[in-house]
Amino acid sequence: MNARLPGGGADFDVIVVGGGVIGTAMAGLLVGRGICAPGRVAIVASRLEPPPSGRDDWDLRVFALSRASERVLRACGAWSSLPPARVLAFERMRVWDEDGEPLGRSALHFDCAELGEPNLGYIVEGLALQRQSAESARAAGAALIEGELGSVAIDAACATLRLADGRALACGLVIGADGHASKTRELLGIGTAGHAYHQDALVAHVKTSEPHRNTAWQRFLRTGPLAFLPLPDGRSSIVWSADRAEAARLRGLSPEEFADALSSASGEALGRCELTTPVAAFPLRVQYATEYVRPRAVLLGDAAHVVHPLAGQGLNLGLMDCAVLAEVLAGTRPAASAVELRVLRRYERRRRGENIAAAAALDGLQRLFGSRDALSTGLRGAALRAADRLSPVKGLLARRALGLSGDVPAFLRESADGQEDGR
Repeated sequence: MNARLPGGGADFDVIVVGGGVIGTAMAGLLVGRGICAPGRVAIVASRLEPPPSGRDDWDLRVFALSRASERVLRACGAWSSLPPARVLAFERMRVWDEDGEPLGRSALHFDCAELGEPNLGYIVEGLALQRQSAESARAAGAALIEGELGSVAIDAACATLRLADGRALACGLVIGADGHASKTRELLGIGTAGHAYHQDALVAHVKTSEPHRNTAWQRFLRTGPLAFLPLPDGRSSIVWSADRAEAARLRGLSPEEFADALSSASGEALGRCELTTPVAAFPLRVQYATEYVRPRAVLLGDAAHVVHPLAGQGLNLGLMDCAVLAEVLAGTRPAASAVELRVLRRYERRRRGENIAAAAALDGLQRLFGSRDALSTGLRGAALRAADRLSPVKGLLARRALGLSGDVPAFLRESADGQEDGR
């Protein structure tokens, strides 16, 4: 039986602000987990369909998804409809320091066969994932409403959203999933803390003279980490974090010069590189909301937290937010209490600590591997060697990367329909 989140004569039980992967996945979960009836959830966003790429090539933005994220996307109906050509299951991972070698003693190596897993996760095209998440939410019965959020007013009876064009929508619960510059967060009066890294992440797709072997490669350079994510057509998607001045210099190079610099920075782990796309840049920051909830209001994903991309955890953390909120709301009886602040605080307690810990760990790694002093260099090498050689430690790290350790909702601990997708 569907549980209704009450809002008196509200238009919807829940309105999700934000049409990206996090917002649409949350809407799909609300219906798929039986928390709301079809037609009682709405998604409000200025754009609900991603712009057409105008080409058949992969979009520059790609995501490395964990096993837990795969299961969230299964639960909301998006996973099964992803085009197979836009998904690659990667099987191995190699991590090494600038002072080491990718196959050297101080490299950290993960292999799904050694861990008894079908894979270590998935590389998924961003646009394909966004399209299918939106389509699955629509298919589940979510109303998709295009419009700019103008104001939010909350009282004891409901939350009322007024759009820039004057339309007013009432609901029992509003969920802000509208990104790092969240208008919802601003209108709720929730502040943020954090800092900029004064770095840009450079992204592009490249051909390499050596095959990637379904392996994700990451080298820690003193200017920032460099990752090669395997794509189905044999290319790799690179994410190269560098200080802003260095990033600007690299972007100013010719394609041939950039490829030479990339080949050198990677230590030619995959041989010589050749650019197949333009190079784009994204500024890096760590940011977290000082609160996740208010009466009848919740923040998810980048609206609540932004982390360094060196481990590709941003989207995974956001999808875990969705799963935990769904579990909290579904486990509330009677449903009328689900919008009470004390109930919403359960979600905040479970996720805020986890997300801050993840942000701190990624921040610490970035600082440790970016330091060139002798002590840090020795610590890095010793830590990577120990992690690679100690099976229990390695297993714990792998479980963490798969998203299957820590505070994980029960429905994510079981694979959908008892099946694993080997894509």
